[in-house]
Amino acid sequence: MSSALDRPVWNALRTRHAAFSTGDEHARRFVADVGPLAASRDDEPESLRALAALVPERGTLLLLQGDEIVLPSELAAVMTAEGVQMVAERTVAVEPDPRITRLGSEDAPAMLALATLTRPGPFALGTHALGEFWGIKEAGVLVAMAGERMKHDGFTEVSAVCTHPEVRGRGLARLLSAWVATRIFQRGETPYLHSYAANTAAIELYRSLGFAIRRPMNVAAIARK
Repeated sequence: MSSALDRPVWNALRTRHAAFSTGDEHARRFVADVGPLAASRDDEPESLRALAALVPERGTLLLLQGDEIVLPSELAAVMTAEGVQMVAERTVAVEPDPRITRLGSEDAPAMLALATLTRPGPFALGTHALGEFWGIKEAGVLVAMAGERMKHDGFTEVSAVCTHPEVRGRGLARLLSAWVATRIFQRGETPYLHSYAANTAAIELYRSLGFAIRRPMNVAAIARK
């Protein structure tokens, strides 16, 4: 399995998502209106200094990697968590469903509002530009969505899977996750995703869709001391 997935943020930002990044050959982050994910190339002092330079004076960045997180002295982790990375070995095929709608820039405020309410992971006003996003609307209101975030050679991440609390239990998250994963497979790429290790319900959902845990991941929100 590709080692690019061990540091997925770094490898996305230096390849297929370089246009959405800021930084240098030692550390990069997504531009602010796309999201807070950041990464260093490795744990060498020069890379950690470059990472520190990307952290805003106020606010945080988010790290996600398989390796143990190492920080320079001027940074501190204000939140840490255990995650898992899952890769699709197969997926449940989904027939076209008239409820599924391709989301675009005009939907960005509604997408951000749904993600802010349900907190599927970091999401910003410009995150939708990273890949395809699909949703289900009821009475003109976005109630569920899923889409693509990080991209690497041969891999695309399924992300931002969320459902409004008022419509949960109807299988919308499962439907949209399978739809996004199927489209990734149809392009000849392998879908993968991340979940917090404690979110056992989500992990079981993804298992039922053909995903298997590849490895544990480390998550940290970092800030200046």
